[in-house]
Amino acid sequence: METQVKLTKLAACAGCGAKVGAGTLAALLDGFKTRTDPRLVVGYDKSDDACVYVVNDDTALISTTDFFPPIVDDPFLYGQIAAANALSDVYAMGGEPKLALNLLCTTEAMTKEVVQEILRGGYDKAYEAGAIIAGGHTIQGAEPLYGLAVTGFVHPEKVLTNSAARPGDALILTKPLGVGVLTTAAKAGLVEDAVMARVYRQMATLNKAARDVLVDFAVHSCTDVTGFGLLGHSYEMAQGSGCTIHLRADSIPYHPESLELADMGFLPAGAYRNREYAKVRAAAGISRAMQDLCYDPQTSGGLLFALPEGQAGACLARLEGAAIVGYVTEPDDSPLILE
Repeated sequence: METQVKLTKLAACAGCGAKVGAGTLAALLDGFKTRTDPRLVVGYDKSDDACVYVVNDDTALISTTDFFPPIVDDPFLYGQIAAANALSDVYAMGGEPKLALNLLCTTEAMTKEVVQEILRGGYDKAYEAGAIIAGGHTIQGAEPLYGLAVTGFVHPEKVLTNSAARPGDALILTKPLGVGVLTTAAKAGLVEDAVMARVYRQMATLNKAARDVLVDFAVHSCTDVTGFGLLGHSYEMAQGSGCTIHLRADSIPYHPESLELADMGFLPAGAYRNREYAKVRAAAGISRAMQDLCYDPQTSGGLLFALPEGQAGACLARLEGAAIVGYVTEPDDSPLILE
C-alpha cells in the first residue's frame, strides 16, 4: 500500500532495535520483588520469552506481549511483521497461540486508512497462526507502536524454555541473520529492492512451521532470536542452562549482503547494546563484521533450539533454510564461545 505517511520517519528506532538492552533491563529488574505461585512454572527470572501458568494436568497457559515502532513504511506489512514477532514467543515455548489483543499507539500524522491497514496486517497474520484477535487497546502518542498481547496453550510436560540446554546438544537456527543491518542500510538507499523484499518476507514469516517440526523431536531448550541478537539470546540460554554454548561462525546463516554493510558500519544502536551485554569469547580469526552480525537485533527472527546431536540431522532435513550453528558442552571458563 502506497501512502503519504512514511511510518519509519515517525519513529526514532525501528522494530526490535528499539528493545531496551538486556543489561539495562536486568538492572531495572534487579531486586524487584514479586509474588510467587506454584502454578507459575515460567516467570521472568530466567529471561524467557513468555510466562507459563499451569491450569490443569493437561493444559498450561502461555502469556506474552510484544510491540515496537515501524520497521517498514507499508502499514499492512508493518502489522504482519509486528504480529508475527509477538506470536513467535508462544512458538518458542512450544505452544500454539489462540487469542490475542491489539496494542496500538497512533500519531496525528496517521490517517484512518493507515491505522486500518496496520490492524488488517495484524489480523491477517493472527488468522494464519490460528489465533483470534478479540480486541485491544489504542492510545495516541509521539510515535507509532503496534504489537499484540498473545495467549497460547501447551501441555505442561511439553513446555520449552530457554534454560534447559544440555551438554551434547546441537543448536539449530531457523532464519538467517542480518535483518537489523539491512533495514538500517536501506534507510540510506544502499540495499536493492529485491533484497529488502526477501528480508520483509522473512520478517513476516511465522515460526509456526518450525515449531510444528521441533515438537516431534526431543528438544531440550528453545528461544527466538530477536532484539538481543543471536549472541544475546544464546548468552541467556547458556547462563540459564548452566552450560557453555559454542557457536560456529562459519555455520551461521546470514543474508550475504549484510556482511559488507556491517563492515561499513551500518549497525542499529541495539547491536552496540548487545555487545555490551553478552560476554563472548571470540576466536581471533572471526572478523568484526561477522561478530556484529551475531550481535545484530533481529525483528521477527528465527527459533534457536537445542536438541540431542543424534536427532539434529533428521530435524534439519524437515526445516527449510535452517542450519546447525553450534553445540553445548559442560561449563567452560566462558558461557558463550564464538569459534
